[in-house]
Amino acid sequence: MNLNFDDFQQLDLKFDINKLQEAYKEVIKIKNFESPEEVTNFGAISLTQIPGDPESIKGHKARGVFWTKPDASGEEVSRDVSIEEDKYSEFIEDFKNTYFKEVFDSLTKKYKLGRVRILLKQPRSTLSWHRDPEPRLHIPIITNPGCIMVIDNVAKHMPADGSCWITNNTKYHNFFNGGEENRIHLVACVLNHKFN
Repeated sequence: MNLNFDDFQQLDLKFDINKLQEAYKEVIKIKNFESPEEVTNFGAISLTQIPGDPESIKGHKARGVFWTKPDASGEEVSRDVSIEEDKYSEFIEDFKNTYFKEVFDSLTKKYKLGRVRILLKQPRSTLSWHRDPEPRLHIPIITNPGCIMVIDNVAKHMPADGSCWITNNTKYHNFFNGGEENRIHLVACVLNHKFN
């Protein structure tokens, strides 16, 4: 069986990995990762918000709606709250002096983005098997060989070398960190990109 990696598209953009890692260190001095209270193994720091609305990045809005098949029935259910992604256009003031602002400006010249977040996947942890409303742009910042994304039945490691990827999160997928350090990605919802 030949594996098809079409759901992982590497872009012709590349950023400075050292500057990305330095910007991450700056951000975590300002803000900690957030997640809804009852949700484990998920952490987000939002870099964008609805203009003038700091509530738009709190609680369940840090995660947002997704669909999953939680049990043996295979029946799909919806989880969390719907997000109006196209409204998340304001880069948060606290982070404007970091390299992430330059990255954001470059990305928004090419793509219509929704929420832009730094996402944490803790060591030896996984997401649920789920699908999202739109594709996601990933820039790995800290990773290890045990960090793998699986879309349908195809697994891929995305290295932390400044590369950008768009992944087809509208299909069922998962992300797991099999390593012993945090996996950190910049992740943006992409509103104007379609997979075939």
